[in-house]
Amino acid sequence: MKNLKFAVLASFLMVGFAHAADPTTVVNANDALALLEQGNASFIDNPLSKQQPVKEARIASINSHTPIAVIVTCSDARTSPEHIFNKNLNRIFVVRTAGNVVDNVGLGSIEYAVKALGVRLVIVLGHQNCGAVKATIAGGSVPPHINSIVNEIKPAVATAKKEPGDLLINSIQANAIRVSEKIRHDSDLKDVSDVKVVPAYYSLETGKVHWLN
Repeated sequence: MKNLKFAVLASFLMVGFAHAADPTTVVNANDALALLEQGNASFIDNPLSKQQPVKEARIASINSHTPIAVIVTCSDARTSPEHIFNKNLNRIFVVRTAGNVVDNVGLGSIEYAVKALGVRLVIVLGHQNCGAVKATIAGGSVPPHINSIVNEIKPAVATAKKEPGDLLINSIQANAIRVSEKIRHDSDLKDVSDVKVVPAYYSLETGKVHWLN
């Protein structure tokens, strides 16, 4: 029975990955980054969200999944990537966890976006006043599942404590950089040479995304 379940799962995964992205829809990392920078500038400059043709995009996405970037970001309700980068449905592949940390499931999601959907840009987006990082700095006892998040962030806080300046900001940025390095080293993307992984910091106050590479 176990062998049968494994075979079924393997077949499912192979079918999913067999439908690789159409090369004509693949956007290289530099072009994708430029598009996101333009979108963020528009988000900052406009006091109201621009209307997107969501119905058209929704219908088109039935048979076409064409994101231009993976955004690994915090589950925080203030950090919606589609708003921050002013992008419509089907343009951003989002992986969200508290503290924008990644586990094996997160790494697998990123690998799927790169290998099956043709994404060439991965952004790890930390943000101002991140509660998960604050909790890590504060220390003390937390519930077990939250503690698993805190343990992932502790090395970044330890690095930030060695640097001058604001501990919270430095820790958030160090965490984004550390998660980026983890994605580079631990994910199975070695055979995709043109993928870029870029850490970033989002200001809640201004709406601006600051690149940390």
